[in-house]
Amino acid sequence: MMQAHYRSNLDFTQDALNAAEKGFSRLSDALQLIDNLTVSPTSSFDVKDLITSFYSAMDDDFNAPILIANLFEAAKRINLINDGNDTITKEDLSLLSAEMKRFLQYVLGIEIGVTNSDSKLAPVMDLVIDLRQQARDNKDWSTSDKIRDGLATAGIVIKDTKDGTSWS
Repeated sequence: MMQAHYRSNLDFTQDALNAAEKGFSRLSDALQLIDNLTVSPTSSFDVKDLITSFYSAMDDDFNAPILIANLFEAAKRINLINDGNDTITKEDLSLLSAEMKRFLQYVLGIEIGVTNSDSKLAPVMDLVIDLRQQARDNKDWSTSDKIRDGLATAGIVIKDTKDGTSWS
């Protein structure tokens, strides 16, 4: 919904929803990377100019599509820094991290939480999913449901598919 101006019609096609999911993943992945980036003595791009573009988009009649495009530019820079193709100072990194989180969470209202890829939670979740699967195999539906409901209360969604169980 944020990729269309608030006075525009929304496009709820499957392609648009898939694109939104990919975009959310890009921003989420960038935020997970940002706190672990290597700092350098200089920044290879103007972080303050990038952050100014966030504010400019909001000053332009709450132009969320432009803001999101600018956040994607920041995500691109984060990935380039992670790959060693761009550099950033400690101060600029701190500023970029704080502003990206501020705009995603407080301006756009997007909560980006822990995902199941490369997190410390992944081995724990694998164990919990195995225990839930054992309960299901033993037809202990109350334990299986209790595990699923407890995780849902914590904001973790369990999805059972023909290929196995996943979480997000």
